[in-house]
Amino acid sequence: MRIIGHRGARNIWAENSLSGFRNVCGLKVDAVELDVHLSADGEIMVIHDPLLERTTDHKGPVAQLSREALRKVRLNDTLGETIPTLPAVLDLFAPTGIELEIEMKMDALGNPYPGLLEKVIALVEERRMASRVVLTCFVPEVIEEIKAKAPHMRRLASVDRRSCEAFGGFEATLRRFVDLGCIIAVEQSLLRLALDRAVGIVGREKLGVWVPNTLRELDYWLGQPISQITSDRPDLALQLLAAKGG
Repeated sequence: MRIIGHRGARNIWAENSLSGFRNVCGLKVDAVELDVHLSADGEIMVIHDPLLERTTDHKGPVAQLSREALRKVRLNDTLGETIPTLPAVLDLFAPTGIELEIEMKMDALGNPYPGLLEKVIALVEERRMASRVVLTCFVPEVIEEIKAKAPHMRRLASVDRRSCEAFGGFEATLRRFVDLGCIIAVEQSLLRLALDRAVGIVGREKLGVWVPNTLRELDYWLGQPISQITSDRPDLALQLLAAKGG
């Protein structure tokens, strides 16, 4: 079972922060999930939301500010940290051997960022980290673009109820992503309802769940026929996994 730290480990440290990423390296997770947007001048910024309000001391879209302006934006729950850039995050993880799941996010209007995928691929390849990176998205068209532009890199599709409503239901959604050669991570309450069907369509070796965070939830999923757990409390998942003998 692979254990993946969600946005670093956001229920322990500030999500998508350099300090959080440094700390999660000490947990011996298999991978870390993070999210990327573009600044107004084309810098890749590691932050989950297209808007600044929830996780910083500023407001408005990330995409309206330049990299220099974003240096003045402070992350909540940190000692004055700013939003990290993807190059800084890649440099931090490069020596560790930890894999990265990099999620392509949409802008504040729900549109893909022009050029974001190409920039991410170029940075990853420059650092010779392609074998350690999984490119992820909720949007099938973005996954198709990943397959076309980086066929050598692994792809992961995230699925929740909104995905299923938009793409023709649970089974149709899974089959669409299976046809694109994806690992598929399903939101836990949805996956509980149709685990057997998901295993039948996806196969346990490419099926994951997000985001169980309590001991009860994690204990349940550690016993299910899936290959990875993405959690805001990867420390608890690792403790339970060790107690079960690996």
